[in-house]
Amino acid sequence: MQASAASSRSKSGASVGAVPVSDRRLTVFYPMAGDTMGGSHVSLLGLLEGLDPANVRIIVGLEVPDGRLAEHYSAFEQVSDPAPPKTPFKAGEPFGIKSALSTLTGLRQRCAFLKENDIDIVHTNDGRTHATWALATKLANKKLLWHHRGNPNARGSRHVARWLADRIITVSSFAMPTQELVASGKARVVHSPFDVSISVDRELARKRICNEFGLAEDTIICGYFGTFIDRKRPLAFVDAVVELSKLTSRPVKGLLFGEATNEIEALSIAGKIAESKGLALDVGYRSPGHEWMSGCDLLLVPAIDEPLGRTLVEAMLVGTPVVATNSGGNPEALAGECGVLVPDLKAQTMAEAAIQLLNDDERRHSMLERAKRVSREKFSRERHVNEVLEVYRELIAR
Repeated sequence: MQASAASSRSKSGASVGAVPVSDRRLTVFYPMAGDTMGGSHVSLLGLLEGLDPANVRIIVGLEVPDGRLAEHYSAFEQVSDPAPPKTPFKAGEPFGIKSALSTLTGLRQRCAFLKENDIDIVHTNDGRTHATWALATKLANKKLLWHHRGNPNARGSRHVARWLADRIITVSSFAMPTQELVASGKARVVHSPFDVSISVDRELARKRICNEFGLAEDTIICGYFGTFIDRKRPLAFVDAVVELSKLTSRPVKGLLFGEATNEIEALSIAGKIAESKGLALDVGYRSPGHEWMSGCDLLLVPAIDEPLGRTLVEAMLVGTPVVATNSGGNPEALAGECGVLVPDLKAQTMAEAAIQLLNDDERRHSMLERAKRVSREKFSRERHVNEVLEVYRELIAR
């Protein structure tokens, strides 16, 4: 963990106020919004762990200094947000113009923070941090790297980033707001980082799942991994599991590894699971996810307009077949026939594609070998870190 003045540490380990600068390494600030864990936080951790602390000073800013994100980034220097919102941001909730305007109340404090701590680059990673820190970064005469992980039609990335961001990187070609930004040299695609060296014992992982959830050995285990937000369509996952059970004599079980971000989502998924009459089960958030994913027979991904789901790549790395909607960044992740893409949103279509894949051993094994090779080449942590560092160098050179 990077050292900071002991007198400025709070009980949680997060700094309060200015952080002394001991040398002139590149100093990059990574502000966090709220305290809900998501794929972007996993990806960012992969970047931070790959950066050389001798060259880059990492400072993580927290709205919630004692929460899950503080623990997630505990290996790195942390500071409290100089102007935290009264109500922490929650993933999945709309973030419109009114919400963005509310962030202006802390503009002066954020500008002062960036100057006092001699920040070189502010690297924002979601809609709330873009809205909260973009203008402050510009007014403080610092460099802003806008990391877009959302829908290409997001208003902030289309209309604000082009004016306030010094550079924009997106997780996929699908997520790129406009090709004009690419042509101008302001934006580029940088795929998310993954530990491509992970090794799993699929047989052992499968036995672990069967034992914990009381499943028969011949059960077809379908996995859903992620938060229960609308875009990921967890309800559609349950529907696909129900349809799959109608196409086979084997028992079928759909396991949802994730969590709701609000009470409405929680009630909705609970009701849908009840309707499945035992075919689906909410097993909660589990980490590391790949150890559970490797015990599944299938990863069913009904998501719509997902920029680039981490779970698809993780499944490719651990040898779990993927059946996903032909939407968003899914085709980009599974390019080269590394998974099955279904043409429509019907649960029956996904179920039929799943049973066809399970019944075709030759096709499935060939697909999995290809997926493992492609994912290791395309999504390595080393490649991601080098590409982000290249952007950092461009910003400082300017």
